[in-house]
Amino acid sequence: MSAGNTAATDSPPIGLLTFGETMGLISAVGTGFLDYARDFTFSIGGAESNVAIGAARLGAPVTWAGRIGSDAAGDLIERRLRSERINVLTPRDQAFTGLMVRHCRAGSTVHVDYHRTGSAGSRLAPSDLPSALIRRASILHITGITPALSDSARNTVLHAVSTAEAAGVPVSLDINYRSKLWTGHNARPLLRRLVSHANIVFAGVEEAQLVLDTDTDDVVSLAEGLALLGPKEAIIKAGPDGCVASIDGAELVEPAPTVHVVDPVGAGDAFVAGYLAEHMAGAEADQRLRTACAMGAYAVTVPGDCELLPTRRELDALLKPTGDVVR
Repeated sequence: MSAGNTAATDSPPIGLLTFGETMGLISAVGTGFLDYARDFTFSIGGAESNVAIGAARLGAPVTWAGRIGSDAAGDLIERRLRSERINVLTPRDQAFTGLMVRHCRAGSTVHVDYHRTGSAGSRLAPSDLPSALIRRASILHITGITPALSDSARNTVLHAVSTAEAAGVPVSLDINYRSKLWTGHNARPLLRRLVSHANIVFAGVEEAQLVLDTDTDDVVSLAEGLALLGPKEAIIKAGPDGCVASIDGAELVEPAPTVHVVDPVGAGDAFVAGYLAEHMAGAEADQRLRTACAMGAYAVTVPGDCELLPTRRELDALLKPTGDVVR
């Protein structure tokens, strides 16, 4: 960590700094058409805040920033994140807090509809993320979701990356392409630009194909292709097959633990949280990948985006199972 990243003694450590839109999450209970659902749960969801919660539960200092509405959903988001001992910067906005609606039509396929156009989160601006804050971070983590929300949100991402780069703060990017927010044609140039300025990049197979404009599904080639754009650490998330990474020019492969899948949503964010938490702790590359895969595996064994992500002790129990009853 450079000297410019050291916080003043009277200020809380910034640690992992991330920002974006967190929304209220309405989830239909059970399987079938949304028309016939009668039971719902209400929680929160957002890629960046999911990563923040996952890393905080593993003991990392974390700061999350994002605009929320002056409404009940905004209140819930702020309370939930603060309860995780996350340093929260949440300017209140007159616009509404965005919403997601989730349902499972059949099997394990999850459908998500967004209600976020004009939301508080989409009005994020560079002034919401002071340069002094970015310069004190250990790692700046961004996603490909935020720049798709609005021009001001896109400018905030570019401001944050530029400030971090100038200060020597490592930039982490999860591609996180959302086809309901922008087309691949519109997304590719900006995503490639962000990849070229990042130190660490995470992508699913299809996301890497989008950025590299290729049809290959060879995960090693995809990791190497992303690394050639600039990042020293390029990690391809391959779900139940674990991950493949190109780190400082070396190829690494890590299998995922075998688990019973309850809910596939949130695995990618949990993976990123595990990797970045270990990165901040100074762990070697193989340990970073091992923890990342374990976090992703744990996330699919429980329902919800972030509520049931594991603590360090619970994650260790997944890797070293002691039976079905804990006494």
